[in-house]
Amino acid sequence: MALRWGFASSSRIAHDFINAIGTLNDGEHEIVAVADPIIKFAEDLAKQFDVPKFCDNFLELAQDSNVEIVHVGALNTKHFEIAKLMLEHGKHVLVEKPMCMNAKQVQKLISLAKQKNVFLMEGVWARFLPNYHYVRQQLKNGIIGDIQSIEIEFGNSAMAGYDRIVKKHLGGGITLDVGVYTIHFCQMILKDEPKSIQATGIVNDDGVDVEVNGEFIYSGNRKAKIRLSAINTYENSAIIRGTKGTLTVPNFIIPNSVIGPDGKEITFPEFPAGKFPYHYDASRGLRFEPDEIRKYIRAGKTECDIVSLNDSLIVARIEDEIRRQLGVRYPADDE
Repeated sequence: MALRWGFASSSRIAHDFINAIGTLNDGEHEIVAVADPIIKFAEDLAKQFDVPKFCDNFLELAQDSNVEIVHVGALNTKHFEIAKLMLEHGKHVLVEKPMCMNAKQVQKLISLAKQKNVFLMEGVWARFLPNYHYVRQQLKNGIIGDIQSIEIEFGNSAMAGYDRIVKKHLGGGITLDVGVYTIHFCQMILKDEPKSIQATGIVNDDGVDVEVNGEFIYSGNRKAKIRLSAINTYENSAIIRGTKGTLTVPNFIIPNSVIGPDGKEITFPEFPAGKFPYHYDASRGLRFEPDEIRKYIRAGKTECDIVSLNDSLIVARIEDEIRRQLGVRYPADDE
C-alpha cells in the first residue's frame, strides 16, 4: 500500500524530495497534497509533479484524511509550529533538519508524537545512504578496533551568500545548517551524549554563527572534532580513528565511497537522476529515506532506529551548547 505524502511548504527541498521519491518503485509512495502560504508556489509544485491537491493553508493539510505523513520543509523557524499542528491532527511527520530551533522545542514534539502514537523523525537523509550503512557495519565488525576519535570538516565559502544561513530571522547559522550532519555523524558512531563540549567560532553582524570549531569529549576519553565554515572552503571529509586503523568518508555532504584502513576506496553506485533537475546536487541521495520511513510506518512503529528521537534530542542539546558558548540566541530560546 502506497504511503500517502503531504508537503507543508513548496520549498526547494520539498521539490527535491518529491523528485527523489519519483525514482522509487511504483505503488509504494503517493504525493497527494501540497500546502504553501503562497498559493501560486503550491500550485506550481503540484502541477509539476501531477499532485491532485494544493492549498494555501497548513490547517487544511493537517485536516486532510487522505494524507498519512507530512513532510515539513519550511524555514527552520517554522518547523516547530507546523510539525506540532500536524502531530495534533494525528499525522506522521518528517521534519527536515534541524528538527527545531532548540532542544526544548524538540522535546515538546517528541512528547506530543508519543501522546498521539504517531511517527516522528528528523530528516537527516545522509544516515540512510549505502556508504553510511557500510560504515556502521564495518565498525560493528571491529575493522578499526576500538573507536578513539572522529574528525569532520565542512566548509564552503559560497554559503556566505545564502540568506538561510546568514540571517537570524530565517533561523540561520552554520551549526543548524550543515553542522547538523556533522553532529549526527558523531552521534551515529559514538552513541552517547558528550561529557563536555568546547566551541569557538565567528558570529556575523546579524548574530548567527558562520564558522565553528567544536570538540566533544565522550565516555572512555573518545573525542570528536567538527570544523564548519560558511566563509572558508574546506576539504569536506569525515575520519574515524580506531586502535587498528581509520575509516574515511570523503566528500562528506554527497558521499558515495568509503576509504578503508588498508587505503582502498570502496565506491557505491551513483544514484539515479530524477525526472527534473535537483536544486541541490546532494538531493540525489534523498531517495533512501522515504523507503525506510515507509517500512517503519507500515510495521506500526513510531520512530526510526537509524535516526532515533533520542539522537535528535541529543543533537539539539549539543547545538544549543555550541550556540550558548558562541553567544547565538534565537527568539525561540526566550519562549
